[in-house]
Amino acid sequence: MKDYGSEAQCEEALVAARWSHGFECPHCSHKLAYEFRRRELRYWQCKACRHQVSLRAGTMMENSKLPLTTWYLAIYLMTQSKTNIAALAMMRQLGITWKAAWLMKHKLMEAMRQREENQPLQGSVRVDDAYLGGERTGGKAGRGSENKVAEEPCGRDCRI
Repeated sequence: MKDYGSEAQCEEALVAARWSHGFECPHCSHKLAYEFRRRELRYWQCKACRHQVSLRAGTMMENSKLPLTTWYLAIYLMTQSKTNIAALAMMRQLGITWKAAWLMKHKLMEAMRQREENQPLQGSVRVDDAYLGGERTGGKAGRGSENKVAEEPCGRDCRI
């Protein structure tokens, strides 16, 4: 909240992340632009080709009416949860509708997937025990079930 507690702080963080080396027109790659506001939103107009771009254009927040503070808090909630956070929990935490929380969650998961897509796991990868098999009636449920088969270690240094 100290770093991203206000809309202005979130805007500055997004500008720094998006154009870390200064503005660059997505249309012609020109470096100079006029900055202006329209209905509370920041825009840049390229001095060369006059192409206009908003701060959110081309991001997962492009057509969202939710404030950036809500988006940044959702990013925090998604990244700090060891287990997946439910859209219902996000709805309660952020004070938004379930539909908005569900869409936001899936946009964030897709962005994380795209970010990690080109970085496959390497080296020795260790996974906690896993039980394979479907449900059968009767017998003990869970870890000690006779109906489940523990996955055997591969016996050598497993690589993906």
